Amino acid sequence: MRLSRSRIGVLVLFGAMTLTLTALAFPAVLGLDKPDGDQNRVVASTRFGPLTEADRDFVVKVRAAGLWEYPLGEMVRERGTTQAMRTAGEHLVVGHAGLDAKCREIAPELGITLPNRASPQQEGFVATVDARSGKEFDSAAVNIMRVTHGQIFPAIATIRAATKNTLVRQLADLANDTVLDHITVLEKTGLVEYDRVTFQQTGPAKLPREKVTPPPPQPGEQVRVLKPRPDLNVNTASPAPAPSPAAP
Repeated sequence: MRLSRSRIGVLVLFGAMTLTLTALAFPAVLGLDKPDGDQNRVVASTRFGPLTEADRDFVVKVRAAGLWEYPLGEMVRERGTTQAMRTAGEHLVVGHAGLDAKCREIAPELGITLPNRASPQQEGFVATVDARSGKEFDSAAVNIMRVTHGQIFPAIATIRAATKNTLVRQLADLANDTVLDHITVLEKTGLVEYDRVTFQQTGPAKLPREKVTPPPPQPGEQVRVLKPRPDLNVNTASPAPAPSPAAP
């Protein structure tokens, strides 16, 4: 079928508007092509094995993830419009409390300084979701978190395969189980937009380092603790897979 020039112009304009609206509603995720420096460089020799730049960055990133996903999980528990959403919120809270406890346990042993705030980009994710309500709130929360979890999942496998540090290996094992659980409960909401998520995971926008790096704590500042929630009675290990989106 042949299209007139005016019809083609309308389609191009519509496509550009769609991309713009998507960018506004769904902020860019993870902004750098690759970290600066040699990620295999050993930065410390510990009794648990050598610690590389990649190991250190991984511990910091796991901690920073909890600093925005834990409060977002609490928000989802309170404001999600379905039981599946509220269940996802519970899993986010419990899972990141567990990961946070592990980070706080191993950081002093490895000489790693943990941030007390998420990165500006991550805080922007929370603000983006908080500004919405009802079904729009549900969709924004699920898809932003599904992208970020989908991006960190293969990074966990890379660290787990390469690290020679036993404490980092333990954190990677726990993170693998937790992130898989979170991906699963997010998918069970039925709100994951898979094509959109795949595009965001594989083609992240590039952002300045200061936007994607959590700020260091101030001198003398106490380490922030994400409160454990055993009262929620949630198991974040070995999740049952969500059905295929193509399944009836």
